[in-house]
Amino acid sequence: MNVFRRGFAMASSSTSTLRQARKVVCIGRNYADHIAELNSARPKQPFYFLKPTTSILLPGEGPVKRPKGVELSYEVELALIIGKTIKDFPVEDEAGAIDAIESYALGIDMTARNVQWEAKKKGLPWSINKGFDTFLPMSNIIPKSAIPDPHSIELYLSVNNEIRQNDSTNLFLFKVPQMLSAISQVMTLEKGDIVLTGTPKGVGPVLPGEVMRAGIKVNGKEIEESKIEVAVEESTGAYVYAET
Repeated sequence: MNVFRRGFAMASSSTSTLRQARKVVCIGRNYADHIAELNSARPKQPFYFLKPTTSILLPGEGPVKRPKGVELSYEVELALIIGKTIKDFPVEDEAGAIDAIESYALGIDMTARNVQWEAKKKGLPWSINKGFDTFLPMSNIIPKSAIPDPHSIELYLSVNNEIRQNDSTNLFLFKVPQMLSAISQVMTLEKGDIVLTGTPKGVGPVLPGEVMRAGIKVNGKEIEESKIEVAVEESTGAYVYAET
């Protein structure tokens, strides 16, 4: 039986616009405890990478597919949906940073962790370990009014109803103005682009047959549009991990 026909969240009509993003920019290492758990170096300025828009998995579209030979890991993150063109954004403009956000969403940055370890060790790009199809499950679009302050919300993620991640965005090392400034100095952010803001501690493996659930709470109240419920299945695709 297809579990996605038994009450899993379905995409709203507006959520399909997420695929119209020109790019998905992902802030890495933005929570100190997450940096520590992966034994990574703390960045001196915002550090980011890209995920392809083909990795986006909308609510109700099906499971996350684990490629053969991949150690699959989850990373829950607040997503900013950009509402205007941004270039060389001034880092001191806190009000302007919030004004540049059109809406929000929740995303799970799926990662091929063993592929990432190899890339880090050998100085290779991260495109493979972050870019597989279905590697970015996303919630429905969250109205901007539902999140008055993106620096003061609670993110959570569970696997088979066991909480694995549960932290506040008040732990960001780099706030939204710093993120937008750093990114837009290099590449223009355009209306509809998606910025993932980093993941808190608690990242870990997820296996075929398991179900991830995630969401956002504001002042202890869960935002309905933020809910993600998605299963994991083994991919039948051609890719099989092999050392580069």
